[in-house]
Amino acid sequence: MSESTYAALAARFRPIFARIAEGAVGRERQRELAYEPVRWLKEAGFGTLRIPREEGGLGATLPELFQLLSELAEADSNLPQALRAHFAFVEDRLNQPDSESRRRWFRRFADGELVGSGWSEIGNLKLGEVLTKVSPAAQGWLLDGEKFYSTGTLYADWIDVYAQRTDNGRDVIALVNTHQQGVERDDDWDGFGQRLTGSGTTRFRQATVEQENVYDFSERFRYQTAFYQHVLLSVLVGIGRAVSRDVSQAVAQRKRIYSHGNAPLVKQDAQVLQVVGQISSQVFAVEAAVQRASLSLQKAFDARWLNVSEEQLHKANIQAELEAAKAQVIASELVPRAATELFNALGASDTRVSKALDRHWRNARTVASHNPVIYKARNVGDWEVNGNDPTFIWQIGNGG
Repeated sequence: MSESTYAALAARFRPIFARIAEGAVGRERQRELAYEPVRWLKEAGFGTLRIPREEGGLGATLPELFQLLSELAEADSNLPQALRAHFAFVEDRLNQPDSESRRRWFRRFADGELVGSGWSEIGNLKLGEVLTKVSPAAQGWLLDGEKFYSTGTLYADWIDVYAQRTDNGRDVIALVNTHQQGVERDDDWDGFGQRLTGSGTTRFRQATVEQENVYDFSERFRYQTAFYQHVLLSVLVGIGRAVSRDVSQAVAQRKRIYSHGNAPLVKQDAQVLQVVGQISSQVFAVEAAVQRASLSLQKAFDARWLNVSEEQLHKANIQAELEAAKAQVIASELVPRAATELFNALGASDTRVSKALDRHWRNARTVASHNPVIYKARNVGDWEVNGNDPTFIWQIGNGG
């Protein structure tokens, strides 16, 4: 990735990021879903970042994609996570052979259509059980079931649904159009952070799916776990950058001081400056780790199209997964810590709801809770000590 190439790509979106940032606090306080900011991104072609230029996209590399997602997350951390399923499905199509179906998807995305997520189920289900079913019908398929954590779905035109075929029991991905009566989307996500990601419960009642839009899950792109994690890593980088930005601005403008402080102005107080410097350094470390890890993800993508052995391809995917996990361990610790340290440089007046500075910790902690970091650290250790492959695919359900 050359600096000039990225600068040209970023210049297209930075004015939009600035507009998004202007309304971020207000949306957070009012819990106002970001329909308008998503529309701005769609109109600017943000959803086509990874699509090749000859297919109507912007041709971004993976490092460029994740760096742009970090800039977007600095403006509003909800939005990259809301687009996570979209970019993952685009990546999956990029990993498939050229076909009219693939080109049709790229044209849809060039027209501004977006994909949301419908994978996780909650309730009384056994570990690994899939209650959402897709059944053959006269003209395609019918989808029935219910999903929670449907991230991005409220903003989406399509939903990437993890389901099971009723005819052969195979696990599949069904792409279902949201603009039909058989799809019901609820804004009932009640997490304390990332509250505007367009998540919640999605119900499918005999929702129609086109014949060609059911894909066997075994054919998904091989580095998908690392890819999904990288979107969350980009969100954490963006939150960290926002923390560093907000604490620097607040310290520079702060007038109130303590009688036992170290200077007549807060911006001259050595202890406060140390806090700001520590935060900036923590964010730098996270950003550097994520950028390095994104290079291994690009190598995994490139290996897909090179004439390499299965062993070499497997090694490339292992490296991508391990580096994403290492970056996750670092980011999950340092960004929430930075979001807490922010208040050591400020005062009680900066805990007011009107400033919404608490959103940084709440959002960082929520993102860091995805894909439990303790298991990622264990995977890294197991690889280093025993040479065992990391976990690429896992399932969730009730144990016991």
